[in-house]
Amino acid sequence: MSQPTLDVVAIGNAIVDVMAHCSDAQIEELGLVRGGMTLIDTDGAKRLYDAMGQATEISGGSAANTLAGLAALGAQCGFVGQVADDQLGEIFAHDIRSGQIAFATPAREGNPPTGRCLIFVTPDGQRTMNTFLGASQFLPAEALDLDMIASAQVLYLEGYLWDPEEPRAAMRKAIDAARGAGRKVAFTLSDAFVISRHGDDFRALIEAGQIDILFANEVELGALTGEDDFDAGIAALAPKVPVLVVTRSEKGAVAVTDGTVTHVPAEPIAKVIDTTGAGDLFAAGFLFGHVRGLEVAKCLKLGAICASEIISHMGARPEADLQALIADLA
Repeated sequence: MSQPTLDVVAIGNAIVDVMAHCSDAQIEELGLVRGGMTLIDTDGAKRLYDAMGQATEISGGSAANTLAGLAALGAQCGFVGQVADDQLGEIFAHDIRSGQIAFATPAREGNPPTGRCLIFVTPDGQRTMNTFLGASQFLPAEALDLDMIASAQVLYLEGYLWDPEEPRAAMRKAIDAARGAGRKVAFTLSDAFVISRHGDDFRALIEAGQIDILFANEVELGALTGEDDFDAGIAALAPKVPVLVVTRSEKGAVAVTDGTVTHVPAEPIAKVIDTTGAGDLFAAGFLFGHVRGLEVAKCLKLGAICASEIISHMGARPEADLQALIADLA
């Protein structure tokens, strides 16, 4: 088996986040699912964009955010995701490449346009996401760089992208390529609504031993296992994956490896500004420690530090020097 040349390659939605502060009342008025993620069509995207106040545009996408964190920590990464041949597609490609992340997926001609996520942030920092997937849901298996996938220690897959048929087939092909090269596969469940639609697929992947590292939050754990009790959910799922990582917001996070449960508290923070990307950056910190061979407790600590940085400001891409923040651990 050849030695990996990249740390992590991720496949995910290539979208641009459009973020604006709003009141709790506006969430109610617009009929949004507070704190959740809802898929919207072109008309819905226009309606919500028109209702937004002053907005900030930042390249996003769950897996792409994780890679941005990993690259900022010093990891070597590659991304696979579909943009359209339009202005937002150019913005996304420029942003991810400027982070020294390999990105060579050809832009798609014509409609639909590049995806965007309209994010309303309430005064408590909670984000309500409304995603128009656009071109990202048309990632074909032919666009995969199988050599790049086989060259990475870890293939990281975004659950959100499992919903459309074309990228789902691409991700199955990528799993085969990674496992064929003896690499690890990490998967993030992304959201309970994805589990409600594709939970059987996810459970089948887990039962077949196709997932080495599984990321979830408390809600997603319950949705996947059918267990309302946290400890019962952990007990049901942990024996089926080599590494299970579950984030619990202000209660910290838990990882289970070989039956051993390790807990880390949340990092203290003066004020939560925006929770967008907290789970993505937690995964970045954890995976950075994992590919560096650090013990699980340190991997969790790295995740907590990265998550605390991201919720201290607007946007899901790091602003502080992550390498300086983790210097004592890494």
